[in-house]
Amino acid sequence: MSRPSRALPAQPAPAAAARALRRAARFVRRALPLCRAHTVEFFTRGLWQRLVAPRPDAVLEALRAAGPLAHPLAAGSGAAAAPGDDDIFSSAFCENSEKLVNVHLFALAAKYYSLSNLGVCTPLEDVLEALKGDSEGAIGIKPDEFMNNKKSHEVQVMSELVDGIANYCGIKQVIDIGSGKGYLSSFLSMQYNLKVYGIDCSSSNTNGAHERNRKLKKHWRAYQSRGKESLKSQSLEMANDRPVENEINCRTISEELLHNANSLQNQDQVIIQDLVPSCGFTEMATLETNTETEADLVTETQSHETKLSEEVLAILNVLPVDAVEDFSSSHCNCGELCEEEKVQRKMTSLKTKARKSSESNLYFPLTSCITAETELNDIITDLEDCMMVGLHTCGDLAANTLRIFTAKPEIKAVCSVGCCYHLLSEQFENQEECHDQVWGFPMCQYLKNKGWCCGRNARMSACLALERVAVGQMLPTESLFYRAVLQVIVEEIYGVTKSDRHVGKTFSKSSSFVDYVRRSLKKLELDDSKLPDSCIMDYYEKYKHRMNELEAFNMLKVVLAPCIEVLILLDRLCYLKEQENIAWSGLVKLFDPVKSPRCYAVIALKNQSCS
Repeated sequence: MSRPSRALPAQPAPAAAARALRRAARFVRRALPLCRAHTVEFFTRGLWQRLVAPRPDAVLEALRAAGPLAHPLAAGSGAAAAPGDDDIFSSAFCENSEKLVNVHLFALAAKYYSLSNLGVCTPLEDVLEALKGDSEGAIGIKPDEFMNNKKSHEVQVMSELVDGIANYCGIKQVIDIGSGKGYLSSFLSMQYNLKVYGIDCSSSNTNGAHERNRKLKKHWRAYQSRGKESLKSQSLEMANDRPVENEINCRTISEELLHNANSLQNQDQVIIQDLVPSCGFTEMATLETNTETEADLVTETQSHETKLSEEVLAILNVLPVDAVEDFSSSHCNCGELCEEEKVQRKMTSLKTKARKSSESNLYFPLTSCITAETELNDIITDLEDCMMVGLHTCGDLAANTLRIFTAKPEIKAVCSVGCCYHLLSEQFENQEECHDQVWGFPMCQYLKNKGWCCGRNARMSACLALERVAVGQMLPTESLFYRAVLQVIVEEIYGVTKSDRHVGKTFSKSSSFVDYVRRSLKKLELDDSKLPDSCIMDYYEKYKHRMNELEAFNMLKVVLAPCIEVLILLDRLCYLKEQENIAWSGLVKLFDPVKSPRCYAVIALKNQSCS
């Protein structure tokens, strides 16, 4: 199918994307000592004294006054700033000690190097407008009943974009990588009539997808009930409006429609089929068809026939068509033969449309581990021209999604929102030569040539949610303080500096600092019997006046978080810009970052000639 003639929005040029990456990398490199510091070691390694020169209260005041916690820069202002500003911002750190010395410049730089100010993002509205064309929007179905607010927001926004890209590329098959419990996949299938394969490495997630479909079935049944009530109401209204001589016929039709709809509840075959066949991933749910449907909708006038047919079509459009059985009845005595033939042709057309649509309106969850070398044909036997999507694909999976997209000719487009940056593998992190391994970071040639490495702690910092802090959601300072003081106890009393065991969510279960320490020591498999309560409290009293240092330090890491994310996302965008078969690629902010902090999608479409 040929691609529409309408043009996509302007995309950042390869040179512009590379320039933005180089500038952001230069600043982040100066800030790496802060990024790589772990708050668990805050007191044991003297992080404040080593890395920050100003007082804690001065740091917090400067961040609130000039930093991202204050007011954002005007859109695009960062991109328009003079190149010399890069040198100014680098002076926020001492050249010799690497300490942060100018918090005001640091705060301005953190805003300056954010994605929204580097001029490399494409507005979502522009993309949707270009993709929409002359197509009409789908019937609005809200998934709030079976998703939380965050997931509902993500699924609705991303599914509209995916449907637009699929229509633009003329494809009906979607591969959802890291599909989890199938929220996005199910919605794409039911709302937009797309054939979706959801692939996840966790069998428990795949099983969870079946559970989601159970809940979806209840949701769709509610729509079905509304449809039946609409049919009943419409028929009764029409009966009241018709002349007296037609009243009996109309009432008969209304009663038959209602009788047939209600009788479906007692049939051996359930009305709404499971969207996922229980007998296997690759089997398709089969619709049982009956041949006695048409006469139930016959009336004595053409207008009545048309109106009822439109009602049936409306329900078919609202319900997932592969979940609807044909109504059946043996009563067909009202109307002449020619009228029956007319309605039969009309209903046959409706059923044909539903059956064709049902062939594509399917969702299949599959369990498989996806790597850069994965052959999709081994997993999906009927692979055709398709697009790949990923909603919060973890770690290397987001990078591998892009690599598979560029390598496989069947995949015409990709829309990937990554997350869990701390799970990325880094080529230059451990200084070990592994020539055959495919790494999650870096992807683009520039950062590879530079031997760029963020480090796990820096990538963990990239997961912090600045926007949530900016609107008043507080950092867990007390729990971080507890953990940092615990580390002092563990090292000074027990002589343990490294451990493979983790404390986990002990803070939320603890009634006091003493209780927290004792619970944590048990988790770390350390004997707490030789440690009296008084000794534990001595440590608490020794460090409690420095809690503001920890708060200020963590706020610095939160402010830096978007800059590290910029580095990762621009690395992926520049990788796509290096490929020869890409017609359009860009970064698009999909979600409200307060609801969903990992809100940026990497989107790309191949040249139409690629096959």
